[in-house]
Amino acid sequence: MSRMGDSSQPQNQLPSDNPAAGARFQTTQWTVVLAAGRAGQGDSQEALAELCRTYWYPVYAYIRRRIGDIHESQDLTQAFFEQLLEKATISSADPERGRFRSFLLTACKRFLINEWQKARAEKRGGGQRPLSLDFDSAESRYSIVAVDNVTPERLFERQWAMTLLSQVLGTLKDEYAARGKSEHFEALKTFLSGRRSTDAYAAAAESLGLSDGAVKVAAHRMRQRYRELIRSRIADTVEDPEDVDSEIHGLFAALGR
Repeated sequence: MSRMGDSSQPQNQLPSDNPAAGARFQTTQWTVVLAAGRAGQGDSQEALAELCRTYWYPVYAYIRRRIGDIHESQDLTQAFFEQLLEKATISSADPERGRFRSFLLTACKRFLINEWQKARAEKRGGGQRPLSLDFDSAESRYSIVAVDNVTPERLFERQWAMTLLSQVLGTLKDEYAARGKSEHFEALKTFLSGRRSTDAYAAAAESLGLSDGAVKVAAHRMRQRYRELIRSRIADTVEDPEDVDSEIHGLFAALGR
């Protein structure tokens, strides 16, 4: 089985956020997938594969919680995405498919029911897999997050939220690196979770050679950009832009459970 998160600026300031950096295509990935599914076209395959590559781990965590056996869970996860990417599952999705998160969990539940009904005895293996999944890394993550009182559905929701935020943090890190400000990212990322003490700002100021005031402004800008990226990332997984706010609410609710 194959294996699959400028020098012209004054010294005491960060470059201002570039609005163009947050520019988005008019149509999001999930909208492209849905439109193609309705029309029976295949031009959404790349967008769907990218979404699956990003959000496959919550599905694995769900299956792993339901099944228990590591190897069977890995086989079922691979088989699920193989079916999803190769068998026009999108075109038969139910009306609740407006959110990729809901669609993926519903499709996975139906897949598992079908598998149990077929009760296959043969072992899967070989062939070309549509996605390469890093199950070694996934199992390490699962052993940390899985606790006895968490249902498979709740584990899926929580891991979905954590995966999305990890992707956003990675994008933010890349943006700072592209501006030659990796050290600023490392010093300021601690402020993304909210307010910090005066001492924390002073420590960041000292490490970056900035004033306390400049660090507070820079941290505010980073939080602002972080929120923009969260909205942008979530917009890629919902069909209706009006669903973004409720999806954000659901995201943080899942983390708080």
